[in-house]
Amino acid sequence: MSVRKSTTASVRRVATLASTTARPTTERERERRRIAVLCLPFFALAVVAGFVPLAMLVRISLAEDTIWMEGWSFEAWETLATTAEYRRVAWNTLWFVGLATAVSVALGVAVAHVLEKYDLPAKRLVVAAVSFPIALPGIIVAYLVIVLLGRQGLVTNAVAVATGGAPLELASATAITGLFLGFVYSLLPRATMVLRGTYAEINTQAEEAARALGASRWQTFYHVTFPEIRPGIVAAVILTFRSGLAIFGTVLILQSHRVITLQIHNEMSVGSYNPDVAAAIGLVYVVFIVAFTFVGLQFVENDAVEI
Repeated sequence: MSVRKSTTASVRRVATLASTTARPTTERERERRRIAVLCLPFFALAVVAGFVPLAMLVRISLAEDTIWMEGWSFEAWETLATTAEYRRVAWNTLWFVGLATAVSVALGVAVAHVLEKYDLPAKRLVVAAVSFPIALPGIIVAYLVIVLLGRQGLVTNAVAVATGGAPLELASATAITGLFLGFVYSLLPRATMVLRGTYAEINTQAEEAARALGASRWQTFYHVTFPEIRPGIVAAVILTFRSGLAIFGTVLILQSHRVITLQIHNEMSVGSYNPDVAAAIGLVYVVFIVAFTFVGLQFVENDAVEI
């Protein structure tokens, strides 16, 4: 089937679907209309808060005069495509957030496994402590890192006393390690919460059968538990990676590694005011997030795991 015929067939299917939803004749079509009505507030919000700002970003990125929004120019996109600094920022963002995601999800698997498989004392308190960073703004996380790893930080001075080193040399809050810890601290609860939901869906009888046949705890986890939680791991990777790309407050305070959110802030700052380039970066960011999500969801086979 040619592309033209395929497109025409898709348009007809959408038109038929819209027509039957507006004027249903069967119970299935009436249910579809009820779902559409319930989803209307979301679609209205998506248009106002999503599509309209995106359209504005497109216009700003192509405006010759970004103040009065006049004229058309591809200068911002040419600058973005030909300047090595922007490619370096993109690479910095990908490897740093990717590494923070990998560590957060690995720790999330361990924490979720302990929470779901062992009868811990004060379990509710542990769950509250693990999930607590979700409620913290990135700026607060940055200050926590400074309090622990800054020049007068608790950990810094404890290590200095134990090793005889100088606190100024041991401080790492504003180094890339401090920023990395801030990212993991923010992302770990997100990965853990997703994985806890996955653990609730696994077949415990298969694990018990493996244990009864003589498998060790590690063999049971690797051969039975891990395949069942794999969709949850993929979902956790998608969620934490997207969340990591969006972190700004922690990066703004610590500023030890230039990532895309900090670059957008710099493009909008006084002295280097480039709203058209900032808009182009924002559009690339949105397109990448959407593409990454759709590709990642192809690996999620368990319908019970959703983002």
